Amino acid sequence: MNWLEKRWYSSTTPILLLPLEWLFRLLVALRRLAYRLGLLPSHAMPVPVIVVGNISVGGTGKTPLVVWLVSLLQKAGYQPGIVSRGYGGKAERWPQQVRPDSDPVMVGDEPVMLAQRCGCPVVAAPDRVAAAKALLNHVECDLIITDDGLQHYRLKRDIEIVVIDGERRFGNGHCLPAGPLREPPSRLDGVDFVVANGLAGRGEFAMSLLEAGVRSVENDGLTKTIDAFAGQQVHALAGIGNPQRFFQLLRSRGLEVIEHSFPDHHDYQPQDLDFSDSLPILMTEKDAVKCRRFANQQMWYVSVNAHLPEPMALRLLQMLKKLTD
Repeated sequence: MNWLEKRWYSSTTPILLLPLEWLFRLLVALRRLAYRLGLLPSHAMPVPVIVVGNISVGGTGKTPLVVWLVSLLQKAGYQPGIVSRGYGGKAERWPQQVRPDSDPVMVGDEPVMLAQRCGCPVVAAPDRVAAAKALLNHVECDLIITDDGLQHYRLKRDIEIVVIDGERRFGNGHCLPAGPLREPPSRLDGVDFVVANGLAGRGEFAMSLLEAGVRSVENDGLTKTIDAFAGQQVHALAGIGNPQRFFQLLRSRGLEVIEHSFPDHHDYQPQDLDFSDSLPILMTEKDAVKCRRFANQQMWYVSVNAHLPEPMALRLLQMLKKLTD
């Protein structure tokens, strides 16, 4: 975490950045108004669209929620497809159809992880409208889920789900660049569901991320329980929005953690994991997607599953039923 991010999540306010925040807020408000008035075009899809996003910079747990959501909808008889930005992907042409064996360097880490976990079609593109059209043109699906894209108003949406960090919340409450927010907290008043990753506030649904086993990065068929590492010293690396959440998970299970934090969506190279010892290396599932090409037997990843309350699932399915009847 750099010095500015530390300010964002402390009680101090970068006063010199306040004029830039006011300008940012004005531009955000004008842009959204332009879409509401039709001055900027929005594109509707012939199937329902669910947006899973956030109002802050960095990871809040959107991707595990998308995995949970896909499973819920598949069990209910839907055929969902996913569109994702493909952040960090270096492909020269977009959209890209993403498969479990796609190169994360080309299409981004999160789309590949979703293709591996969800067993449904995934398309990546910075332009979510183009991604949604490509999805519908190539496969049969009756519902689209967008991983991130709350602020991508060119794509009309039927249901909005916002995920917030239950620990860090909204930081200092300011918008960029004085704080971590992409939109002011009042934006939550207009969404359908607010999900808190961790402790939930009033009107929010609590999401817990539960460890679901440890797998070898080199050989996905080789598994262990996290308790097998209890009492051991391990290297723990995380290139996610809030690495401390991962480190705390490992410590809570009795592991002695040597922390290695990397920027979100970090492009791992072999030297990043050369610690000159034989200690186990544990990482997140998203990190494992990018480390698999040079993995060895020291490297393991911790798989997590999102758990959400049944009332949210029932309410979501009821909303979809009304949309599709």
